[in-house]
Amino acid sequence: MLPSDKDKPAESKPEQTARGSLAKRRRNARQKAMQALYQWDFDSEAASVSDIVAQFCDLQNMDRVDVEYFEALVEYVADHLEEIDGHITEQASDRQIDDLDPVERAVLRVACAELKSRLDIPFRVVLNESVEIAKLFGADQGHKFVNGVVDKLAAQLRQVEYSQTQD
Repeated sequence: MLPSDKDKPAESKPEQTARGSLAKRRRNARQKAMQALYQWDFDSEAASVSDIVAQFCDLQNMDRVDVEYFEALVEYVADHLEEIDGHITEQASDRQIDDLDPVERAVLRVACAELKSRLDIPFRVVLNESVEIAKLFGADQGHKFVNGVVDKLAAQLRQVEYSQTQD
């Protein structure tokens, strides 16, 4: 389970910092997590997830990133990869996980991890963030595919929350 903001003491919750709002830092964490998972996807035999996380923290500008959230997302995906990929494959129509565009695959893995482990984050936030990241990094119309799959994942993984928005 990814750490929840509710688990942190009140004094350690960053409301607004010089490095940006929590929402912006989380968006940046999701983007970095997608990039790290993309890299790991191509180098999973040679580099461990821990190595890639450390490399990102050392070589990337992480000033405006919720680093703890970034690390937790990447590690959660790595620890639950088979389960996450199974959920994605179920919702990706007739496409197998290895047939997906690598950027879309990484975005979907981050979104699925958040839907499964961060119930404090509304599914609409996860959906919106994944679409925005897919627009920024993915193929021309890849965000439409991501939107459809994440919506189906939300309906499956967050049934109660999802059904409440459909009324």
